[in-house]
Amino acid sequence: MKRLFDVIVSGILLLLLCPLLIVIYILVLIKIGNPVFFKQERPGYKGKVFSIYKFRTMTDERDQNGELLPDIDRMTIIGVLLRKYSLDELPQLLNVLKGDLSLVGPRALLVQYLNRYTPEQARRHEVKPGITGWAQVNGRNAISWEKKFELDVWYVDNRSFWLDVKILWFTVLKVLRSENISHENHVTMEEFKGSNVQKEME
Repeated sequence: MKRLFDVIVSGILLLLLCPLLIVIYILVLIKIGNPVFFKQERPGYKGKVFSIYKFRTMTDERDQNGELLPDIDRMTIIGVLLRKYSLDELPQLLNVLKGDLSLVGPRALLVQYLNRYTPEQARRHEVKPGITGWAQVNGRNAISWEKKFELDVWYVDNRSFWLDVKILWFTVLKVLRSENISHENHVTMEEFKGSNVQKEME
């Protein structure tokens, strides 16, 4: 039922949002350039790696050593607007159709985080990752990594069709209010270095 719901809803949304997707594509192409889409490998269900797609929000500007500049220096005006209303996430509807993602589930994070989770935190990979999730509607980037993972595991243990519907509704409200987009003093969420490392730093 969840897979059928994902396919129907993502398919309808792609059709309805097609004009908007074309406009965003053109704006990103003009303001940031090619490639328009940001592609990155992410771990999915049981840690299986897949390629996730988003609209680009940052440039590829580098320093004299060839290293990428900090996110805040590469973020563009169009990128800020796309992130504010989560429009950069729309291409992930294609990932849902492919079966890599679900509409609702723990966020697909970076591959290098896989060996940094505690056994309990790693349980977030017992379900398919989602575009939005329980952690996203309960703090998103305004809460700590540990709290996020706690909420992810709670979702794994309590998931249901009606909980997914509730999360999707709350997501719409959060997006319209542009809440909890960034972590404190960061334009994106700071890197997760492992719970033990975080405790030592504190």
